[in-house]
Amino acid sequence: MKDIGLRAFELELPEEWMIHNVFNEDLLTQCVEPKFQGQHKDLAPPPMIINEEEEYEVEEVWKHSTRGQGMQYLVHWKGYGNEHDQWIAESGLPHARQAVEDYWTRYSSQNL
Repeated sequence: MKDIGLRAFELELPEEWMIHNVFNEDLLTQCVEPKFQGQHKDLAPPPMIINEEEEYEVEEVWKHSTRGQGMQYLVHWKGYGNEHDQWIAESGLPHARQAVEDYWTRYSSQNL
């Protein structure tokens, strides 16, 4: 953070944010470091680039549902918290076939 004038500060922001990086001091609050180990969060991994598109790695498939004309899966992304889990259509998981197969193996063994 750099003080650039009358109550204005220039921040170092990631390039992908694409917003103006100068803010009035009234809009800023001081960062407080976490006091306890459980409060620290690791940074989420960046996406992989496959065929010039961002792809995130599926860690595990948790549920399935038939919606509309196809199957959807509740996907947990590797390196992300549960708040980022998403329902994804089967067609949207071309690089996660193994995770889907593993899910069906677990699901079959639980429903014998």
